[in-house]
Amino acid sequence: MLAIVAPGQGAQTPGFLTPWLEVPGFADRLAGWSEVTGLDLIAYGTTAGADEIRDTAVAQPLLVAAALASAEALGVTPGVLAGHSVGEFAAAALSGALTAEQALALVRERAQAMAKAAAVTETGMTAVLGGVEADVLAAVERHGLTPANINGAGQIVAGGTLEQLAAFKDDAPARARLIPLSVAGAFHTAHMAPAVAHLREAAAAVAPADPSVTLLSNADGRAVTGGADLVERLVGQVSSPVRWDLCMTAMAELGVTAIIELLPGGTLTGLAKRGLRGVATVALKTPDDLDAARELTK
Repeated sequence: MLAIVAPGQGAQTPGFLTPWLEVPGFADRLAGWSEVTGLDLIAYGTTAGADEIRDTAVAQPLLVAAALASAEALGVTPGVLAGHSVGEFAAAALSGALTAEQALALVRERAQAMAKAAAVTETGMTAVLGGVEADVLAAVERHGLTPANINGAGQIVAGGTLEQLAAFKDDAPARARLIPLSVAGAFHTAHMAPAVAHLREAAAAVAPADPSVTLLSNADGRAVTGGADLVERLVGQVSSPVRWDLCMTAMAELGVTAIIELLPGGTLTGLAKRGLRGVATVALKTPDDLDAARELTK
């Protein structure tokens, strides 16, 4: 059983698309999607600097476009799909519930709305690695933070104001390591509520199909069977925690034996190596990884 997964914001690095432009059709696909997103995706993925692609309004469409284009280059049909945070939009398109153009148009609205919401209050996110989960969650709650990502494999991401995060750093849970993340705001927290309303309005014009491949939801790890339910979940996850731990639990229960992480891969396969031991993984970072990924399907 093969799962294909799509990474979320923070996975992008300067120039990550450069080697992929040699793949037949890749540049043409990105050029077409640049029209949809209103962004020069090729320039942002090849010559833009780290600060430019850190911008939420840029990063999210860039990541979804990269995931979809790499999936097309891969040419493999999975048994299970899932995406972390904005990566869920790529997974939704690959499931057939949305077209690529619908997904990218919604992501454009999501990204702009989240960037606007992030500008209201100075907020951020901190990854917590290790520690006892109950102790970590108690410390997060004690400082008024939100467990924005519960990723499994000993990783939780806390989101909130910069003042709350500073206090959290000074009162870190025992045996835990804290890493501030390079993101523009506290995503998947109540700070993103204004973006939810905007995205819901944009999504009202979309007529989704039902997923044709098992698609796991960020909200609870459950398979989404209806298109309308999927769109509502995509809207709601903007201000709700990502439960990647439950997605990995569902993969184990479904008998997933191999995982391919779409471009720019690495984050989710890293979690799988710790949380889904024995499952084969390949992360698509360059076109050289395509053959190894295809081998997983044999």
